[in-house]
Amino acid sequence: MDVTAAVATEIGGAFAIKHLALADPAPDEVLVEIAGVGLCHTDLAAKDGHLPFPLPGVFGHEGSGVVAAVGSAVTKVGPGDQVVLSFDSCGHCTQCDAGEPAYCQEFMAYNFGGARQDGTSPLSDGGNPVGSAFFGQSSFATHALARERNVVKVSGDAPLAVLGPLGCGVQTGAGAVLNSLDCQPGGTLLVLGGGSVGLSAVLAGVVRGLSRIIVVEPHAARRDLALSLGATHVVDPGDGPLAEQVRAIAAEGADYAIDTTGIAAVLQDAMQALAHRAKVGIIGVPADPEAALALNLIQAQVLGVRVMGIVEGDSDPDVFIPELLELHRTGRFPFDKLVTTMPFADINEAVAAQHRGDAVKIVLVHGEL
Repeated sequence: MDVTAAVATEIGGAFAIKHLALADPAPDEVLVEIAGVGLCHTDLAAKDGHLPFPLPGVFGHEGSGVVAAVGSAVTKVGPGDQVVLSFDSCGHCTQCDAGEPAYCQEFMAYNFGGARQDGTSPLSDGGNPVGSAFFGQSSFATHALARERNVVKVSGDAPLAVLGPLGCGVQTGAGAVLNSLDCQPGGTLLVLGGGSVGLSAVLAGVVRGLSRIIVVEPHAARRDLALSLGATHVVDPGDGPLAEQVRAIAAEGADYAIDTTGIAAVLQDAMQALAHRAKVGIIGVPADPEAALALNLIQAQVLGVRVMGIVEGDSDPDVFIPELLELHRTGRFPFDKLVTTMPFADINEAVAAQHRGDAVKIVLVHGEL
C-alpha cells in the first residue's frame, strides 16, 4: 500500500515528506493506521548519526493507532483494535524468557537494524529499500508495520492519538522510578533534566509517595511545570554548584538519582549530591557515543552507591503500559499534561520547537484528535 512518511535522507538533515510503498503484513506482523506519534530524542539522535540506522530511513517509535490488518499468525489483536506501539524484542533469548524484554540480547538488531530479521525492508521508494522497522515500527508515517510482540492493546476510551509516548519516553521515566530503582515511599529523588522522561519520573515519584522530588532543569517553564506535576523542589543549575543546592534541600543527599541528560559532566556533579546507599539510573543518550562517567571508587565504596543503566524503564510493555493507563484513568498519572500536539506535516518545525524548549513532548497527529 502507499503511505506518507517523514524520511531522513542524510545525517543531520531535515525530514522530507514522501510517498512510499509499505509491504503487506508478514504472518507475525500488524498493520496500524497511525493516529499520533511522539517525537523522541532517540529519533533525533539516530537521525543525527549518534545511533546506528541506515539512511534513507523512517524513524518514529512512539506510535499509536488502530489496527487495519493482521498477519495470518497474529492472535493478540485484530482489525479495529486500538494499540500503542513499543520497542521490539526477540521473545526467545534468556532475558526475554525472564520477562525482561528491554534487555533482549538481540535488542540492537530488532530495533536499529533497519529491516526485518530476514533482511527485507517493509518500506520502499520506487522499488529501492528504505531503512525501516525502527524500534519494530517506523511510525513517522500514516501507516506502520509492527510485530505482534511490540503492539499493546488499549481500551477504547483512552485518548488514542496522544498515547504513543507510553511506548517509550513515558514508560522509561516512570519505569525508572517504579521498576528499575524501585524507589521507596519517603525517599528523596533527584531528576536531572525536565524533559518528558524526567517529568514522567516525577509523576511516578508522586505515585510512589516520595517525600522529596528535586528536578534540575535550566528552563524556567519546565521547572514550573515540574512543580505543577508534583515536584517538591526545582533547581536551576546556573544558580550554583549542584551538590550544594541539593544538600540545601536534603542535607543527607538524594536516595535516588536519574540522569536523562546524557551529559557526563552533569551526572558527575550529581554524584556529589548522593546519600549513603543511593541508587543512580543512567537513561539519557549522550551525543558522544564514547562519553564516560569518571567514578570516584573510594566515594562509591564508602557511600555504597549503586549505578545502573536503564533501558525502557525495565518495562514489559504488555504489563506496564496498561498499569500506567489505569493510573491515568484514576487521575494519578496525568502524563498528557506533558504533551503538545502538532500536525504530522509540520515535523521539521516540531523538531525545532523541541530543540528550543518550547514543548516538552510533541506528538505529531494525523487528522483530528
